[in-house]
Amino acid sequence: MTEYGRGQGSEPWHPDDPLYGDGGWGGQQAAQQAQQSYGGQQYPQQPQQQYGDWGTGEQHGYGDQSYPQYDQYGQQYAPQQPQHHQPQHQAPQQPQQPQYDQNGWPTGSYPQDPYAGGPQDPYAQQPAPYGGEQSDHYATPEAYPPPEPPGRRRPEPEREPEPQTDWDPGPDQGEHAFFAGGDDEDGRDTEPDDRRGRGERRGGGDRRGGGKEKKRRSGLACLVVVAVFGGGLAGVSYFGYQFYQDRFGSAPDFAGSGNGEQVTVTIPKGSGGYAIGQVLKKMGVVKSVDAFVAAQAANPDGKNIQDGVYTLQKEMSAASAVELMLSPKSRNNLIIAEGKRNAAVYELIDARLEVRKGTTAKVAETKWKTLGLPDWAMNHPDVKDPLEGFLFPSSYAVAKGQTPEEVLKQMVARATEKYESLDFETKAKSLGLEGPWELVTVASLVQAEGKTHDDFRKMSEVIYNRLKPTNTETNQKLQFDSSFNYLKGQSEIDISESEINSNTDPYNTYTNKGLPPGPIGNPGDDAVKAALNPTSDGWIYFVATDGMDKTEFARNIEEHQKLVDKFNASRGN
Repeated sequence: MTEYGRGQGSEPWHPDDPLYGDGGWGGQQAAQQAQQSYGGQQYPQQPQQQYGDWGTGEQHGYGDQSYPQYDQYGQQYAPQQPQHHQPQHQAPQQPQQPQYDQNGWPTGSYPQDPYAGGPQDPYAQQPAPYGGEQSDHYATPEAYPPPEPPGRRRPEPEREPEPQTDWDPGPDQGEHAFFAGGDDEDGRDTEPDDRRGRGERRGGGDRRGGGKEKKRRSGLACLVVVAVFGGGLAGVSYFGYQFYQDRFGSAPDFAGSGNGEQVTVTIPKGSGGYAIGQVLKKMGVVKSVDAFVAAQAANPDGKNIQDGVYTLQKEMSAASAVELMLSPKSRNNLIIAEGKRNAAVYELIDARLEVRKGTTAKVAETKWKTLGLPDWAMNHPDVKDPLEGFLFPSSYAVAKGQTPEEVLKQMVARATEKYESLDFETKAKSLGLEGPWELVTVASLVQAEGKTHDDFRKMSEVIYNRLKPTNTETNQKLQFDSSFNYLKGQSEIDISESEINSNTDPYNTYTNKGLPPGPIGNPGDDAVKAALNPTSDGWIYFVATDGMDKTEFARNIEEHQKLVDKFNASRGN
């Protein structure tokens, strides 16, 4: 053992051991030297270990230093003293028989040296303590056993490894301080092992007493590490899966043709595949936008899906949703027919929105300036309905829950877009009209008087020819029954001349020159184009010879009379 702790070297002798500095070995007997102090005061002298010849027992000191000598039987004999040495007059004591423990080590006290040196000897033996006995430094339980001479020393047996009572190896076995709870309050882990106390080295002391707390800290640290790495692995896996699905996986989709729950879906005008898919996903029809876009692209007629209102089912596969939207069975739009008057349109809107009859007409009457009419359609005199001619014939997405104002704005916007796309302002001047408002009025008359689309361009020429200042046939009067019927809110064929000629309302074209104050209906696309591009065959007269579907044209009054006779014959007159 070294002075820093237990080791593989020899055991140090205790400084107070009576055999400290012995040069030989023959038995165990106590001896104590006395030392003369300065001024009569005694001070213990730290002896220094000397090694002599173990065979002869001789040992050389320094100066006048002398030490007790022992024979081979362990008995002490007096060494030669210097001539100036004065022996102490002290009665010799009866030597005691040495006692040994179970390991062969001496126990008990030792007699004093009867041959103690005189006071002039600085290394003479000190007086014995009270009772005549010397204290035994090896009798206490905490003491190490006395040392043995080199010839009798046995190799120290290897210490058995302490049993592992827990998974925690401890910091002295290479464990990182983070897992070992390196913030130990008493700081014991930071002290080297060879400087710790004997009890701490042997029994573990209170260092082992904190095992549970250290295990608790170690377990928490491992749990944190596992949670961090586990969370990171889960995040990487999730985003990796999403990346794979986005790049290579198929889009999420429902199976089948729906769950039986119907839903009304409104597709805005101009919506493409992704816009339609977003609406359907929001309403719960399809599971993903990508699935609908893929199904629409896979269907040969997929691009023919139009805006409007559709009656579909929830949780449909994308392919079945595309197929149903292409079928007329799914369409639930409000259809405005060509030439229909506003009064009839208002009734259709009321019915679709399930509101009280007349609600939409009231909104049109009171809010027409806020519904989106262009500037050139505002403030014309004697107009019965400013919105006439601007509820453009088409298919509209109208469903319960909407307001009449919203529906009317949608229709006015469609008509305005159409007229502006055809450059009505420029074309009206080239046709001899005062503005686009009159052009819309002409188109409404073409739509009302023409029976078929083939008649529209001829009917358009009749109107322009009758409006000319050079017209001597009718003197710039249109003389259309359709305008009188609009005035009356009817659709009659047989109108007496007395009734027509007696009515001077601005909408009566029999008694007023030129165009009526405004449109008399909502012209369709063909009638609008015919108003922009009339024929140039000189047509100025026309008669519905069968009274219903067939219209014939004439260039002069003689031809016109023949057509009248034909009409009367068909009527039985």
